[in-house]
Amino acid sequence: MDPEKKQVIRSLFFPAIFVFVIWLVKALEVILDTSFAGYGMFPLQWKGLIGIITMPLIHAGWSHLFANSVPLFLLTALLFYSYREIAWQVLILIYLISGLWVWFLGETGSLHIGASGVVYGLAAFLFTSGIIRREIKLMAITLLVAFLYGGMIWGVFPQFFPAERISWEGHLMGMLIGTILAIYFRNLGPQRPRHEWEDEMNDEDDDPFSGYHPDDPAAPKPPEISYHYRDTDTNNQ
Repeated sequence: MDPEKKQVIRSLFFPAIFVFVIWLVKALEVILDTSFAGYGMFPLQWKGLIGIITMPLIHAGWSHLFANSVPLFLLTALLFYSYREIAWQVLILIYLISGLWVWFLGETGSLHIGASGVVYGLAAFLFTSGIIRREIKLMAITLLVAFLYGGMIWGVFPQFFPAERISWEGHLMGMLIGTILAIYFRNLGPQRPRHEWEDEMNDEDDDPFSGYHPDDPAAPKPPEISYHYRDTDTNNQ
C-alpha cells in the first residue's frame, strides 16, 4: 500500500475510536435509562475532579453529541496526520489541562459536560501552529480550520447566547491551551523547508570577521593583507 494512504488510515484510526466511545456512552445512557451527568465537571468541588477525565465523554443530548462529533473526528484526524510526531502529547495535554483549568476557574455550582473544550483546543492548536510554522500544507490546514470553524470564536462569549447553557469556560480554556501548545511545540514536528538562499545567508552570518570593528580591541582581527604592485612611474623607464 502507498505510504501516504497508510498514513491517512492511521490518522483516522484513533479519531474513529474516540468518537465511537462518546457515542457508546450516550447509547448506554439511553439503554440504562439513566444520566451520567453526575460524572461531569463541577468546578472547585472534589467530586468534580473526575470530570477532568469524564467531562469530554458525556453529552446532554443527541444534538449536542452530533455537534461535537464531526469537528472532534476531523480535527483529531488532522492533528494525527500533520503532527504525528507530537500528536499524542498535544491531544493528552489539551484533554487534561483544559479540564483542569475549568475545574479551577469555572463558575462555582455549574456543571460542565461535552467535548467542546477539546474541540476548541484542537482548532486553536492547528490554526496557530500553521501560522507559526509557515509551511504550505500546514497553512492550508489553517485556512481549512478557519473556514469550517472560524465561527467558534463566538463560543467564548456567553453574552451572545443568553438563552443557551454553553460551557464558555470550557471553550475558552481549550482555546488558550491549544494556542499555548502551538507556541511551545513550534520547533517539534513538521517544519517549513529551508531554501538554498537561506543557507547561503546563514553561511555569510558565520563569517568570524563579520562583526569586526577597528575601535574594538576585543574583536577578532582580519588577516593582514599584503599588496604587491609594480612601479609604473614613466620617469624611471
